[in-house]
Amino acid sequence: MNAIMNADAATLSPVALFLQADWMVKFVMIGLLVASVWTWAIIIGFAARLRKTSRASEKFEREFWKAEDIDTLYKIHNSSDLPSAKVFAAGVSEWRRSTSRKSVDREGTRARLATAMGSAVAGEIDKLADRLNILATVGSVAPFVGLFGTVWGIMRAFTSIAAEQNSSLAVVAPGIAEALFATALGLFAAIPAVIAFNRFSHGINRFEARLNRFADGFHSTLSRELESDR
Repeated sequence: MNAIMNADAATLSPVALFLQADWMVKFVMIGLLVASVWTWAIIIGFAARLRKTSRASEKFEREFWKAEDIDTLYKIHNSSDLPSAKVFAAGVSEWRRSTSRKSVDREGTRARLATAMGSAVAGEIDKLADRLNILATVGSVAPFVGLFGTVWGIMRAFTSIAAEQNSSLAVVAPGIAEALFATALGLFAAIPAVIAFNRFSHGINRFEARLNRFADGFHSTLSRELESDR
């Protein structure tokens, strides 16, 4: 009895199911495992990056609102890759270009400042969310790839039935088990990808709203500066 149970456990082990699978099902399993590893690498890396960027941006914004000299702050952070610093640099650059003339178009300057900082926000968000499309792709495609392996494995099981002219469970079960294991791997890759994509999309949206609030606040500061020049 124990020998039978040990044999069944070995047959149902992931390694045994992989080794017994057809070459096409093996190919599907390997692809899904690679997608799963890739997905987790992106999840871990993106979570760390988003957390680090958010904290650094918060620190920069506190420094910005406490700063008394914007030009000095611009010299320090002009070459920074921080999203908030990029938005700040875009605003300062446009301010300098628009106010370098003798006659300043105040309304035009306000519009150009809003456009410049809005473009900077969009560019930084696109850069930050660059790899989210991979999570979306894995989350939507992996179940269907696993389903393809399942269909192929079931077809192989029916072929075995026809070849041996025996419909007993001993003949059908191995092929069906391999097929269902392919489906399980597809879900194993897809579920974390979908959860992470939704979570990170929410985080990106919050960070974008934060950048827009910072850009609006800086825009208001520069607008008041224009009013004081009258």
